[in-house]
Amino acid sequence: MDKVLILGASGGIGAALADGFEARGADVHRLSRSEDGFDVTDQGAVAAHLSGKGPYDRVVVATGALEIGAAAPEKTIKGLSAQAMLDQFALNAVGPALVLSHAHSLLDRDAPGLVAVLSARVGSIGDNKIGGWISYRAAKAAVNQVVRTASIELARTHKRAAVVALHPGTVATAFTEKYLGRHPAVEPAQAAAELIAVMDALGPGQTGKFFDYSGAEVPW
Repeated sequence: MDKVLILGASGGIGAALADGFEARGADVHRLSRSEDGFDVTDQGAVAAHLSGKGPYDRVVVATGALEIGAAAPEKTIKGLSAQAMLDQFALNAVGPALVLSHAHSLLDRDAPGLVAVLSARVGSIGDNKIGGWISYRAAKAAVNQVVRTASIELARTHKRAAVVALHPGTVATAFTEKYLGRHPAVEPAQAAAELIAVMDALGPGQTGKFFDYSGAEVPW
């Protein structure tokens, strides 16, 4: 039986991922801020919840937000707010980095293992063709670099592990409800099933890369 840790398990995608793994018999450990006080932006809280836990076969970081404190994504850099940008980095980049600082103990160094961080295609520098959303884009680009760096370091001790970034697509959750209609959206259960299928196909040969919900690699 696989042991799976879902961080951000009260969110739409996180809850659906936890349900999806449980439906196929996995032993799932759920953590969230609303249910467990797991504040991914608080280094002490992250350490308190993760120290001494595991090992897990899979760890999924499904925390994050598009809007923080009612600050909507900027249409242009002219609308930049320093505080909104700092808030985006704290939640969407620093938070996952704090989790990844525990990856060496969350995974068994002698067994296959996976850490997947939910990112977003808008964090791809190479795929950016229209501008806008600078704070969210920059935070996701930063977390992609965190994933890449952590994968290199973890590979030195965990030869059978993979650390990846995943783009779930546009999912119909509270996270995206104000933006639905601009892009096709899927229900959380479908998004979770697609992401789990992608994770099933990943191994150490794919570590440090960025994949979308179909398994296609996304450019950095």
